[in-house]
Amino acid sequence: MTFFHFGNCVALAYVPYVIVYKCSGLAEYSAFWKCVQAGGAYLFTQLCKMLLLATFFPTTDAAVGSLDITGEFLKSTVDVIDLIGLHIVMSKFAGKGQLKFMIAGMGWATAELAVTRFIPLWMGARGVEFDWKYIQMSFDSNISLIHHISVAMLVWLYSRSDLQRTSLPIVLTLLGLACYRPLIVEILMQAVGLGSWMLLLAKAGFTSVVALISLQMYLSIPSQGTNSYY
Repeated sequence: MTFFHFGNCVALAYVPYVIVYKCSGLAEYSAFWKCVQAGGAYLFTQLCKMLLLATFFPTTDAAVGSLDITGEFLKSTVDVIDLIGLHIVMSKFAGKGQLKFMIAGMGWATAELAVTRFIPLWMGARGVEFDWKYIQMSFDSNISLIHHISVAMLVWLYSRSDLQRTSLPIVLTLLGLACYRPLIVEILMQAVGLGSWMLLLAKAGFTSVVALISLQMYLSIPSQGTNSYY
């Protein structure tokens, strides 16, 4: 039973990443090592964020169980570095626009999965007692995959010179919401009192809306369906 539970968690967490890699065309372009490089950029970006937070935004003494809005706001503001990192990664890769943001988003999401969820899933899901939190963690990793690909797409759209001017405020708004998503999640947990499953559903709904809007703007670019190398 323990092995079956562990296998389900691993399959739910990792198999969607393999499917996306195989079905998105990345495998055809032999983009594996480029995704690895994007993952390395993610690790370097997180190190820069930690150093920046430790140097300029020290932790505040907040009461246990209370929401430190100022601290969470500052932490979320530092997430702008992720957007910069994604832009730099995509600027280093030559190829179609779709290939660029797929490599960046896939590498970013996979590195986050390996760093933040691999050990908890490996150690916790192998426990004797069944716990739904590891299934939730697996679903959350899938949501993060869509989230990072969508954010990478938005960063790529922002860098496009042929993006419609009416779409630019939408791109900036969605990027802002992506940066402050952790703060929004904390507010929902503290103020609204959402349970773990409802919170997961809210994340999925938010990420789906961002992804659909981003995809619609991507498809509205005339050159996206041809040989766009920008």
